[in-house]
Amino acid sequence: MPTIPMPKRFVAELMGTMWLVLGGCGTAVLAAKFPETGVGFLGVAFAFGLTVLTMVAAIGGTSGAHLNPAVTIGLATAGKFAWRDVLPYIVAQLLGAIIGAGILYLIASGTAGFSLANGFATNGFGVHSPGHYSAAACFLSEVVLTFAFLMVIIGATRDTAPKAAAPLAIGLALTLIHLISIPVTNTSVNPARSTGPALFAGGSALVQLPMFWIAPILGAVVAGMLARWLFAGESTEPIREQQAIGRRPIVTGA
Repeated sequence: MPTIPMPKRFVAELMGTMWLVLGGCGTAVLAAKFPETGVGFLGVAFAFGLTVLTMVAAIGGTSGAHLNPAVTIGLATAGKFAWRDVLPYIVAQLLGAIIGAGILYLIASGTAGFSLANGFATNGFGVHSPGHYSAAACFLSEVVLTFAFLMVIIGATRDTAPKAAAPLAIGLALTLIHLISIPVTNTSVNPARSTGPALFAGGSALVQLPMFWIAPILGAVVAGMLARWLFAGESTEPIREQQAIGRRPIVTGA
């Protein structure tokens, strides 16, 4: 399989993360509490899952559709992604998240009564947690759920796994994670997703943002280390970059 040039992968990750923030956070901001017909937690959870599922189909063959710095770092830890490509991926994901949040702000502010004080799909703990969960509970939730998400991604995309099941497994895993943890942290498991809205909301969202970098990355690294041992020996060729849609990996020639 030919190597995909980094500029194409960069644009794919930017576009995909923009879609994740606009689709997932956009549903939370615009539709979750729409008078009497809001989609609620269930709708928001499925929106995030659908953004990943659709982008895996659209750009998985180009960039792997990571859309998440924790996923990129976790895959690199597992030996399924080149460490030299981690930084450009994270930059692309952050830019995409900021652009997505910016578009969402422009749309949301187009109606009377909109205020960032009413929430902008930001993540938080303590009094800024939807259910007022403690910082310790929120940290544990983010670590464990990101760990589980990476284990699904790595497990579903390994050579011996059913290829056709990977996109659905990954999308539904993210949906389940949101069903579990929207009341706890408003669900991050993705530092880029947390950063985009926080930059527009400011205040406590920015103050508490470091947790939503540290906890997801910690969970992803632990998952990568475990997966490297658990799935060792299942493939006979070195993996430089695993496609998130379960296709054969791109060998980047490191």
